[in-house]
Amino acid sequence: MADQELRNKDTVTAFYDLMFNQCKPAEAMERYAGATYTQHNPHVGDGKEAFVAYFERMAAEYPGKRVEFKRVIAEGDFVVLHCHQSWPGDLEYAGIDIFRLDGNGKVVEHWDVLQVLPEHSENDNSMF
Repeated sequence: MADQELRNKDTVTAFYDLMFNQCKPAEAMERYAGATYTQHNPHVGDGKEAFVAYFERMAAEYPGKRVEFKRVIAEGDFVVLHCHQSWPGDLEYAGIDIFRLDGNGKVVEHWDVLQVLPEHSENDNSMF
């Protein structure tokens, strides 16, 4: 794997951990985001300010929320995280987050999909 892809993986996991687990989205944006931030999640407004406002609200409304990275995959300027999210009230999700980084290795774009962990599965395989 190219050195830049390894750095991109480190950047994205540090960004996500600081924003989600440590509940410091403004610091995450300042440290790890590029000049712009394009958001594709329909629940979050576009741009840096909307991102910070959303995740500050999530931190206040859901203290103790956590994310665990199960897989981190990098290809070129993209990093994909396969995550286990745990929220207060026993809500758990399997998530896929896709980030694009700019030529300076800064986060500039995000897509995601979330799936509630089911109580029952038709197979014996884990979501992770």
